[in-house]
Amino acid sequence: MTEFVKPDVAYFELWPLLVVFGVACLGVVVEAFAPRSARYITQALLTLAGLVAAMAGVVMIGLRFAGDGAAEDGLVHGDGAAYGLLSIGGTIVVDGPTLFLWGLLLVFGFLGALLFAERHLDGGVSAFAGQAAALPGTDAEREASTRGLDHTEVYPLLMFALFGMMLFPAANDLLTMFVALEILSLPLYLLCGLARRRRLLSQEAALKYFLLGAFSSGFFLYGAALVYGFAGSMEFGAINEAVRNDAANSGMLLVGIGLLSVGLLFKVGAAPFQAWTPDVYQGAPTPVTAFMAAGTKVAAFGAMLRLFYVAFGADRWSWQPMMWVIAVLTMLVGAVLAITQTDVKRLLAYSSVAHTGFILTGLLGVQATADLAVGEISSLQAVLFYLATYGFSTLGAFAVVSLVRDSGGEATALTRWAGLGKESPVVAGVFAFFLLAMAGIPLTSGFVGKLAVFSVALAAGAWPVVVFAVLASIVAAFLYIRVIKAMYFDEPVGDGPTVAYPSVLTATTIAIGAAATLMLGVLPGPLLDLAAVAGEFIR
Repeated sequence: MTEFVKPDVAYFELWPLLVVFGVACLGVVVEAFAPRSARYITQALLTLAGLVAAMAGVVMIGLRFAGDGAAEDGLVHGDGAAYGLLSIGGTIVVDGPTLFLWGLLLVFGFLGALLFAERHLDGGVSAFAGQAAALPGTDAEREASTRGLDHTEVYPLLMFALFGMMLFPAANDLLTMFVALEILSLPLYLLCGLARRRRLLSQEAALKYFLLGAFSSGFFLYGAALVYGFAGSMEFGAINEAVRNDAANSGMLLVGIGLLSVGLLFKVGAAPFQAWTPDVYQGAPTPVTAFMAAGTKVAAFGAMLRLFYVAFGADRWSWQPMMWVIAVLTMLVGAVLAITQTDVKRLLAYSSVAHTGFILTGLLGVQATADLAVGEISSLQAVLFYLATYGFSTLGAFAVVSLVRDSGGEATALTRWAGLGKESPVVAGVFAFFLLAMAGIPLTSGFVGKLAVFSVALAAGAWPVVVFAVLASIVAAFLYIRVIKAMYFDEPVGDGPTVAYPSVLTATTIAIGAAATLMLGVLPGPLLDLAAVAGEFIR
């Protein structure tokens, strides 16, 4: 009989995870017992306070890891170059990259929560349906809107999704990673179908996301079963040892890696698994789209980095050719299809697909800092920096999208944005700045991010992928300039666009996104240094 060993739980190092999960559960209790009139302010304040407390925990853990006494505290793992620890029986790992990703996710979660709490843009109600159970266009739905009802359950759903996002890159075995994948996905399926306006489009988006997400999860789970059959373990370190020592079942391993990749590539929106992205980004409430676009990509790429660098790092020559093809295909599909879009949210969705290809280019570089020349950056460092730049610009861009409106709500048709530069120079200028950052114009964060991932790919010999990346960047720049031309040089259609001026909540999100995009373009050094200090994944 196998003896049960009590798992060691490092409560201090898991503080951010526990706080986010605890606040999510407390939000469910608030929904059950608090009066309806008090739920909005209670949930909003509880969510924001919980995110701040979790962020404080990340900072304290980071300071402890960086302290001189780290070695004596038993936090050094491996060769002494990477700080971190394994917790709960080795299922969760807290190391430098984990803390970096947690910090990003919490910041993006905080900005997303501000957008969730916005009520000024739509006449005192939020972007979420008053009664999701009511059929669109019925008397019940009109009554819910008239009474100003609001689904405040969105706040605990946001926190549950954020908990899954934080657990995803911290997972140290395939089973925990699958659980995290489902925890982050299920709340997002619900949130995507809760739009107050254009309910049928929102519900269609939620259904597509759910069905395709269920298929991708099935691929991931089948891949995990095959890798377990190959290695005899779900734990990443044991899988890595099996990859190093066993070549007899390489076929099972390759099929397992391929199936696991399907699940992860679906979450990041890589081709050919990107079909859900434009429909879901367009149909979901814009605050959900902003949070999902930034947070899901950070979490999924963090999990992908850990899986391929830790579990399959010894088999790079098997999975890197696949990544070459996926990266090139994703960049071309995203850039080319974006040109044909006439809806701003769908355009940003295909732009997100192209950025996924750029980030995948960074995965092709050298991960171990010991193998780098002086002055070079690692693949992990470049990808972490790009995720930060992409997240801030995307959140800010979608926050701006929520400001341009007509009688039916948000005006996302590109023709409705014609003449926006004359109607509201500030809004048009900020949106143009975010688009230029996505295009990779110098003195913006996008330029430094692309330079980082392209540099590490070139250093690793992946120059054909970099050539395609440069070509895709040129095509993408054309579509961004097309939007800027419409805002500043095209004649308005009808009465022209209408801009709803936001409360301090959305304004803060836009301001932080713009400031971060500018600062990371002018002074990228501090964040690059922080990504370098984060070190490598521990094994």
